[in-house]
Amino acid sequence: MANQHRYIVSREQVMEKLEGKEPVVLADCRFQLGQSHSGQEAYAAGHLPGAVYFDLEEELSGPVGEYGGRHPMPDLGVLVLKLGERGIDRETTVIAYDDQGGAMAARFWWLLRFLGHEKVYLLDGGYSGWVEAGLPVSTEPAAAAEPKVFGARVQNRMLVVMEDVRERLEWPGTVLIDSREPKRYRGEEEAIDKKAGHIPGAQNRFWKDNLGTDGLWLSPEELKDRFDGIYPDQEIIVYCGSGVTACPNLLALAEAGREDAKLYLGSWSDWISHGENPVATGEE
Repeated sequence: MANQHRYIVSREQVMEKLEGKEPVVLADCRFQLGQSHSGQEAYAAGHLPGAVYFDLEEELSGPVGEYGGRHPMPDLGVLVLKLGERGIDRETTVIAYDDQGGAMAARFWWLLRFLGHEKVYLLDGGYSGWVEAGLPVSTEPAAAAEPKVFGARVQNRMLVVMEDVRERLEWPGTVLIDSREPKRYRGEEEAIDKKAGHIPGAQNRFWKDNLGTDGLWLSPEELKDRFDGIYPDQEIIVYCGSGVTACPNLLALAEAGREDAKLYLGSWSDWISHGENPVATGEE
């Protein structure tokens, strides 16, 4: 997949893959937060030919508890089985897409990378861009795949938990990135979580700023500029509200050459579930 991007592929590249002999699995990850059946309904109404559907809350997240945030880590054993059932092993090329600017597809991308899969990509422009380009869609459910064994190799270095973040507060060697929109970061508005604000010391880098006005991803050079000021020897930890929209920032950082950035998966919704954790508001 020769492209100036490493993990983001164009519509033309996807068409080439669909017409080629190498097996490829398309993963439809569309989902609207707060509308639990919206993604499945969108998939039924039309999807890329042969695509399989992965549900953010049913398959890409675990049950919500007292701690762990609104979209905890799914049961990895169950997820590995579901990947295998859909014909995905670690050698299968997988291309994910959504209609939410890459947020849901990036969560899927991150999870597969966390499980040791390296051939996973995002469709630039998502489903709407595909339709607007006049490319084929289908309403037929995906045909049953030949089951495979995924063979996960969990990459624990990609993940941090609340205790890791707390002990790194005020460490000059760690940069915390908050991926939410600025008004939520500053604590001016909070319609989802019980407390407003951000983790003290975090920088705000709104995830949607990874996209241009045309809805396509910025170039790797432009993405590198977005994270200017972070030194090569600094550890990067990224969070958002619940570990979903942090993932497009992790993808952007990977495109910018920082594949070592880590996800605080529980994110803000987990941080504030521990009442003793400090909260900051305003600009840092």
